[in-house]
Amino acid sequence: MKHVSIAIDGPAGAGKSTLARALARQLGYLYVDTGAIYRTVALRALRAGADPEDPAQVVPLLEGLDLAMDYGPDGEQRMFLEGEDVSQAIREHRISGLASKVSAIPQVRDFLLDFQRRQAREHDVVMDGRDIGTVVLPQADVKIFLTAAPEARARRRLLELRQRGQEADLDTVLRDIVQRDYDDEHRPVAPLRQAEGAVRLDTTQLNLEQSLQSLSSLVKERLQQ
Repeated sequence: MKHVSIAIDGPAGAGKSTLARALARQLGYLYVDTGAIYRTVALRALRAGADPEDPAQVVPLLEGLDLAMDYGPDGEQRMFLEGEDVSQAIREHRISGLASKVSAIPQVRDFLLDFQRRQAREHDVVMDGRDIGTVVLPQADVKIFLTAAPEARARRRLLELRQRGQEADLDTVLRDIVQRDYDDEHRPVAPLRQAEGAVRLDTTQLNLEQSLQSLSSLVKERLQQ
């Protein structure tokens, strides 16, 4: 039985996780937040005191790495590192930049590639990230490139951080997002770009409800083709 896969790519703070999770719930599909997987590896590197940009320090950490993904009673994806639920720990603001750095290491991407593809082989999925439509699931049934202006993404990310009780200011968050964009677009392996055949959805002028409606309509239209 062939499962349906929906790939959603886009820059940091575009709302991929929130919208992909809501879309998966609508469709009854499994939601796979690949960013959370990379964040978990970044957390491992941080705890080991490794330089996230140095393959010589990060790659050895992959050997025997106890990394697992599960879903709670609420259907939310949970990440486990060495048996510890780190779903909240990986959402700290500093982990975002570290995740971008470790994800630029080819061995890290190779290590996690089959882990991600296996989910699509076994389930109908909505998977979001930065190279889903280009590398992880190039044959996805639907590909979406979700984006928004950096300022809009910074405001949304700031609100998200404050709701989690994390202190931050708009200038810092905006600066980090612009840097993250540059890092993701210029990394030598699987850079962030719109996949061939992907539909671009810009949510700068849309609220959450409008964004979800637009995304849902696009996906359903594509699935019916």
